[in-house]
Amino acid sequence: MTEEPTPSLPTPLLDRHRALGAKIVEFAGWQMPIQYAGILEEHRAVRSAAGLFDLSHMGELVVEGPEAGAALAGALVTDPPSLAVGRAHYSMICAPDGGIVDDLIVYRLADDRYMVVANASNARTVSDALVERLVGFRAVLDDRSLATGLVAIQGPRSLDILAPLTGLDLDSIRYYAIADGEVAGIPAHVARTGYTGEDGFELFVDVDRTGQTWDALMEAGRSHGLVPVGLGARDTLRLEAGMPLYGNELGRDTNPYEAGLGRVVKLAKHGDFVGRAALEKVEREGVTRRLVGLVLRERGIARHGYPVLNAEGPTGVVTSGTMSPTRGDAIAMAYVAAADAGPGTMLAVEIRGARVAAEVVPLPFYKRPS
Repeated sequence: MTEEPTPSLPTPLLDRHRALGAKIVEFAGWQMPIQYAGILEEHRAVRSAAGLFDLSHMGELVVEGPEAGAALAGALVTDPPSLAVGRAHYSMICAPDGGIVDDLIVYRLADDRYMVVANASNARTVSDALVERLVGFRAVLDDRSLATGLVAIQGPRSLDILAPLTGLDLDSIRYYAIADGEVAGIPAHVARTGYTGEDGFELFVDVDRTGQTWDALMEAGRSHGLVPVGLGARDTLRLEAGMPLYGNELGRDTNPYEAGLGRVVKLAKHGDFVGRAALEKVEREGVTRRLVGLVLRERGIARHGYPVLNAEGPTGVVTSGTMSPTRGDAIAMAYVAAADAGPGTMLAVEIRGARVAAEVVPLPFYKRPS
């Protein structure tokens, strides 16, 4: 007997996306907009003005209790108790062998209350893993994923658009910080985080108030060039910013050191954590492959899965690639042998049977003007 596939979930903004003419696709179990006017237009709007994103598919997992911090320190590779209230950090949850189960953002909302934001495709896996890892601690997990709406406003005009809608002093919210307040009269956690390489804010609201939040931002941003942005431009923006994507750059067969994210692993923290022994071994012995940036020096576009070659033969594989809307050239991220990972190394990407010259460059490909 064939098992029926689970139907994808609508975000609380699906009707608005359709009214705006969005192309809707199934993504990580959700019906999501991939584009509205077009990926290039949306990408450029975020770089020059502002874009509004529906991220309600992400997982929001609240961990609270007297030992919430200690529990998370044993569950994740970072040290959440070291966060001040109102601050956040990038983190990972790893398997015992050091493989990455998911990459996360951890926010400390109060002394004994944290919010862990997981990727949509892994939210259930992370929730289940945290429940197991909380055993023995005076801490509980409340999976708020379906009760929480999340919209992000990103781009150089973000602060100007959001400021009139809130009594919060947005200038005082530093990068990777979060504050409680109201946006257009709606209670919200307002975080200065994002996935685009631009300044911006992510707003966590009650799922039933997501539509009102979206509408208020769209109206406030009309005169500032704000546009709705889908998953297509979100991907090209994060790639230019050198930000990894789970399932491409990160996965169970990848450890943080290979991904160039060894700094996230806090081996100096007190106590054990899942994956510590395996990650200590990697840190001690080094890696055989590394994640690098590539810029193609000949005509072509590198795509996920394309082979990367050195003079002798295969050295790695492309994880993500596109024609950069901001730079105007073809960029990619790839895992290559550690010996080929130095900036300036000339390699090639195999595209439809042809070798296309590519140079290893430092990440990110784009940094916003200071």
